[in-house]
Amino acid sequence: MKTNPNFNPRKFAVIGAGPVGCIVSAFLAKGGYDVTLCDVIPELLAPATKPGIIIEGAENLQETVTRTCLSVDDLADIEPDVIFITVKANVLPLISSAIEPFYKDGMYVISWQNGIDTELEIAKVLGKMPVMRAVVNYGCGLLGPAHVTMPFHHPPHFLQEIAPESADAAITIADILTKCGLNTEHTDQINTMVWRKGILNACMNPVCAVTGMTMSQVMNDPIVFQIVDALVKECVKVARANEISLGWNFYPYAIEYMGNAGNHKPSMLMDIENKRRTEVDYINGKFVEYGKQAGIETPYNTAIRILVKGLESQL
Repeated sequence: MKTNPNFNPRKFAVIGAGPVGCIVSAFLAKGGYDVTLCDVIPELLAPATKPGIIIEGAENLQETVTRTCLSVDDLADIEPDVIFITVKANVLPLISSAIEPFYKDGMYVISWQNGIDTELEIAKVLGKMPVMRAVVNYGCGLLGPAHVTMPFHHPPHFLQEIAPESADAAITIADILTKCGLNTEHTDQINTMVWRKGILNACMNPVCAVTGMTMSQVMNDPIVFQIVDALVKECVKVARANEISLGWNFYPYAIEYMGNAGNHKPSMLMDIENKRRTEVDYINGKFVEYGKQAGIETPYNTAIRILVKGLESQL
């Protein structure tokens, strides 16, 4: 059953003017779509309409968005067809509750984020029908407000609806993103992809956050690498105990992938450096949670989460 057979979105909203949100905003604007970029920090938004969002690195472009706003509540008057949520997962309950008053049938909300079960947090408030989940394959950082560095871009990205009835809308949105330059494929395997990426994040991001080292430094330090290696094995054990399909060769793939990550600071390290809360609860915290569910001990994920939370308590 098609829930919205004539779905032809023209108006997009992006919540979060960090590097992830700026990238999706700029590419949608490049495609000629009406784009509203929303954030609570005015300084981050100021350049987005003039001179525009600047992206440098693996992709290079400069694009202006249609408008900006400082509150999710302001989106009620704009009535976007699709909302991308690109903020840290820890604020999802607040963001979802702010969307609820103006949500209407035919609007879709996409978790364009890191972390496990982020889409389920949104669905707790809005229901499953409008919610979609993406897996995003680019690295990015902010050089300044609306000025993004993109050290790597490894498309395709992936998108899937929670409710099967919304599959046609998800396919339409994936096609739009692809035409705009963010090659995105519709999939029916998003849970596997989320967990595969979640393991990579859980093994690298918190270790960098705690040590202050880049990905390359972590992978090339024989002592620190032992923690990464132990985390990979522990996360794989938790995934398989919960019947998550990773593929038979996931361990060597993960080590090779992280080994090629380069001299890049992951977002969790940048959060600590900028005195912001991290999304460790939706990364390592989820492996602890799912470990308990399956009766698997998770000493490494538990310890690294505690260390990150300890750093957060000093911010």
